[in-house]
Amino acid sequence: MQRQQYLCGLLLRSQGENPQSGLHTGTAVAAASIVGFLGNEAVALFRIRVGKEIGSVALIADGHHARVDGLTSLAVLFGAVGVWLGYPLADPVAGFLISAAILRIVWDSGKAVLTRMLDGIDPEIIDEIRHAINHAPGVQDVTEVRVRWIGHRLHAEVNIAVTPALTVEKSHDVAMEVRHQLLHHLRYLSNVTIHIDALHASGEQHHLISDHSHDDFPPHSH
Repeated sequence: MQRQQYLCGLLLRSQGENPQSGLHTGTAVAAASIVGFLGNEAVALFRIRVGKEIGSVALIADGHHARVDGLTSLAVLFGAVGVWLGYPLADPVAGFLISAAILRIVWDSGKAVLTRMLDGIDPEIIDEIRHAINHAPGVQDVTEVRVRWIGHRLHAEVNIAVTPALTVEKSHDVAMEVRHQLLHHLRYLSNVTIHIDALHASGEQHHLISDHSHDDFPPHSH
C-alpha cells in the first residue's frame, strides 16, 4: 500500500511539474503495475495448484498471499489512471477496495489453516473417498469413513460391506481393490485401513459389545 501511495504521489508531482514528463511517468507506472500483477498472479496460480496437489494448506495460503501482491499492483494501476484523469480520490478508493479483498483472502486462508490444525476435513474429501470406493467391484456399501491429516498426507479408515457369501480370500481381494482405487484417486492419501463387514452387520454400531461383567469388574460395555 505504501508503494501505491508513493507511485501515485510521484505521478501527481510529475503531472504538475511537466505534463510531458507526467505522461512518461504514468506509462511507466502502468507498465510496472501490469507486469507486477501478471508476475504475482502466475506465482499464485503455481503455488495454489501445487498446494492442492500435495494437500498443503500453508502453500495454498502462500499462493493467496502472492495473489494479494498482484491485486495491489493492479490497484496501483487503477489509482494512477484515476489520478491522471483528474480524480485524486481514485487512489484512496482503490486502496479501500484492495483492503477489502485482502481481508476476504486472509479470512479464507486463516479458516483453512485453522481447520487443518483442528483435524478438520473438507466434506469434499469424504465424498471423493466414497466415490473412489464405489469403483471397486464387490463393494455393497460404504458405512464408515474416518479421515485425518498428518502433515501433508491423508490417513483414512473405512468400513465397507460385502456379500456374506464371499470367502475370506475373495473379501481380501475386494479390500485390495478398494485400497488401489483410493490411492489412485487421492494422490495425497498416504495409507488406508479397510474393515470388511458382512452386508447385514456393517458399521461400528455392529461392533459394540453390550453390557457385561467379568472377573471383579463392574458391568461395562465396549
